[in-house]
Amino acid sequence: MASVCSSSLFRRLRPGLPAAGVLATAVLATALTAAPSAGAGTAYPQVAPAPGGAAAFAAEPTGTAPPPPTSTPSTPSTTPFPPSAPTNLTATQVRSTSVTLTWTAATRGCCLVVGYDITYYQAFDDVVYGVSLGDVTTATITTYIQPGRQYSFRVSARDGDGRRSPATDALTVVTPVTDTGPDTTPPSAPQNLTVGEVTASTATLSWSPSSDNTGVLGYNVYRFDGWYTSTLVATVPGTTYTAPLPAPTPLRTLYYVRARDAAGNVSIASNTVTVPTTTTPPPPPPSTCRVTYRNQSEWPGGFVAAVTVQNTGTAPVDGWIVTFSFPGDQQVTTAWNATVGQTGAAVTARNADWNRVIAPNGSATFGFQGRWSASDAPPTGFSLNGAPCTVG
Repeated sequence: MASVCSSSLFRRLRPGLPAAGVLATAVLATALTAAPSAGAGTAYPQVAPAPGGAAAFAAEPTGTAPPPPTSTPSTPSTTPFPPSAPTNLTATQVRSTSVTLTWTAATRGCCLVVGYDITYYQAFDDVVYGVSLGDVTTATITTYIQPGRQYSFRVSARDGDGRRSPATDALTVVTPVTDTGPDTTPPSAPQNLTVGEVTASTATLSWSPSSDNTGVLGYNVYRFDGWYTSTLVATVPGTTYTAPLPAPTPLRTLYYVRARDAAGNVSIASNTVTVPTTTTPPPPPPSTCRVTYRNQSEWPGGFVAAVTVQNTGTAPVDGWIVTFSFPGDQQVTTAWNATVGQTGAAVTARNADWNRVIAPNGSATFGFQGRWSASDAPPTGFSLNGAPCTVG
């Protein structure tokens, strides 16, 4: 069995952001157990290991006294030698709630190696978990390991006086969403995420396609605040996404992408990219309608008006609602060619069945009769299906 000394967690630092303090340190329940050096499941090869080497030792003295020195000797070095870094860190089994690691033992420095420390964290999170082990070269980690998540691991050696070696290079894995389904292999990570065309309000992201043993179903696009919050903003079938430009915030705005297969397995994340921020709201789209309001007749206390709405866009309008507000105290009493309702000064006119479609460059006209007492001033603003129209 692996000898577990303790487990702890703390917040890691992120470049460009203020350092967070220590979150907590606590002895946890057994976080990992000894595991065989190989096992069933998908193995994730390790990147190039960090080099290490044994330290030199001084020769044992003999029983013959050395001749007197001819000059004053220099003070011998008392700097201790830490162990070398462990090598060949590999994940021999990755399951939905556990990861089994193996590595090649470190070489002792001045003192015997008595144990190893494992640190790991979930991608795009700021909490680092730490576990201290005895003198073993394999362990299965279960604490805080969840399905469909990405984790990075490092291992360093520790001698009897507490000196620690450099850590291995990071080993990154992604856990499957299930251990019993027909497909437990995640897709490969999307590569070369870049920002392409940038307009006044959007930026186009693109990336190289992933591969999968059963086929890539689509790609999840995430927005990351540069600290610890990721938000899934879209799932797209292809390798491009048009992102809205974010407003300036104290935090950073980054995007990354994961491939997804039909079983729900997700890949290791792509690289992250930033997009420009916008300081002004984007301009409104051009109007595709024009409304003309005309008083056909008016007398003290009453009036008759006609409203013509023209489609100035390139596509037909299939079903229309025109809204406006009276600036005076007018009140509609009867209407024709539309169903007209009024609440306070706000008026809503809905198409009849026979004039519901307005072709490009076509128009529809409706009218109504009403009463007034203080003012019969014409309305000055109109909307068609929620979009503002040109008046006149």
